[in-house]
Amino acid sequence: MKQIVVVGGGISGLTCAAYLARAGHKTILIEKNHEFGGLVNSFEHNGFTFEGGVRALVNAGIILPMLNDLGIQLEMVPNKVSIGIEDKIIHVDSKEDLIKYGELLSDLYPGSRNEISGFIRKMQKITGYVDTMYQIDNPVFRNVRKDREFLLKKLLPWLPRFLFTLQKINILNEAADQYVARFISDPSIRDIITQHFFRSTPSFFALGYFAIYNEYFYPIGGVGRLAEAVQEKALELKAELKSGKLIKEVNAIEQFVVDQQGSKYKYDFLVWAADLPTFYDVVNLDGLPSNIKNKVLNQKAKFRKARSSESVFSLYLEADLPLEYFEKISQGHFFYTPLKKGLGTLHTSELDSLIDNFADIKKDALLSWLNRFLEQNTFEISIPGLRDRNLVPQGKTGLIVSFLTNFWLFEKVKQAGWYEEFTRIIENKIIDILSSTIYKELKGKIEHRFSFTPLSIRNRIASTNGAIVGWSFEKDTPAVRNMLKVGQSVLTPVPHVFQAGQWTYSPAGVPMAILTGKLAADKLLKYT
Repeated sequence: MKQIVVVGGGISGLTCAAYLARAGHKTILIEKNHEFGGLVNSFEHNGFTFEGGVRALVNAGIILPMLNDLGIQLEMVPNKVSIGIEDKIIHVDSKEDLIKYGELLSDLYPGSRNEISGFIRKMQKITGYVDTMYQIDNPVFRNVRKDREFLLKKLLPWLPRFLFTLQKINILNEAADQYVARFISDPSIRDIITQHFFRSTPSFFALGYFAIYNEYFYPIGGVGRLAEAVQEKALELKAELKSGKLIKEVNAIEQFVVDQQGSKYKYDFLVWAADLPTFYDVVNLDGLPSNIKNKVLNQKAKFRKARSSESVFSLYLEADLPLEYFEKISQGHFFYTPLKKGLGTLHTSELDSLIDNFADIKKDALLSWLNRFLEQNTFEISIPGLRDRNLVPQGKTGLIVSFLTNFWLFEKVKQAGWYEEFTRIIENKIIDILSSTIYKELKGKIEHRFSFTPLSIRNRIASTNGAIVGWSFEKDTPAVRNMLKVGQSVLTPVPHVFQAGQWTYSPAGVPMAILTGKLAADKLLKYT
């Protein structure tokens, strides 16, 4: 029996710890916060349940097989999505609703009807590729040697289609905004299609989302129930879970980690499932051979050159309005764009210029940019009570209104001394926009509000620059991006150390975090 330390109690670390404990190893999971789950988190406030991270979950052939493999029962409901632009709204109930989306765009931009129709056909093909990718359970969570029926009737017939799809995915690694520009000439349409994704999101990931929308599900009790269920299973399997312990050093030669209180935890193997750039900052390489040291330092240099992903601003609203008011407008997960104009360069070159020249930017100029940025943006609106009515007080509704944004904008404003004012201005502007467009009765019915900024996320989960999916898609990332090489994503150049979580594979998300947690456990078990 080996002693294994897992650092990071998000969904990846929890998954890894559960599998290692199930294999009979002494497993210690160490988490900096007092609660586990990371970005898979729900919390209660004034009787309302909200998500502190991801708003819903997508199976992707990973989450449900993992739950089944670990014997975890989790009650869940479909997470229905609506899409709205100005006063036009569609409800996405199947991937065939791509046709409705095309009609929505054509109604808004009648002069581009032919281009839109052609592009929707492209999206239908990409959606088909996504369907193929997620068609069966990921074999990592199945005992393929013993499950002959799965092997012969599902896995082997699927493999040729999977390999063909991978070829198509590699072609579709181009940034979504660049890809769309090859088929749509109107820049506003291009923005509307892509602006609610991370900058330079790969085309396959962005344009296949209509297949993913129909894969969304929501655990009864909130998204955080997923992490709680895996945590409970890890404890049942005799893993030792330690919270409130921030790891400050990894001694690679003597094989122990040290927390902020000075406590040491010896390991035979270590899995780092926390912020990966931090690992390369705290690992002590003294005594290791020079060739290994050089590999680690090269990796650290790559991390310093790479850019972390965008973060998110989330406004939480507790409204004295019944769920029925919102139910008449949208389903529980709503992507809403108040203006069909699109962001243009507001979230790209203009934002970059603001951050680079912040010291010379007048406050009024920044606020002018902010107003246009919010008015032309796309908001992700999550209404937990429309999936589970027990998550709100009777006759009331909780809303989470989010948009993607840049960590450094908030950091610069904080350094300038008006962070709280800036945050309040954003809150007021979002409420004004929603009250004047889609939710006419909202403004006078808000009983309480608060928000999380990229700085809040950085402080809570210790993610570099508040990143929510690891590395940015704008530059080459120091992470594996090829699905055929996903097994290599959990390896590090440090002896007896593996890695898992959102930084290890790109594009990341909850399913990939779970998959890398399982893969790290599998690789480690082969060594033992």
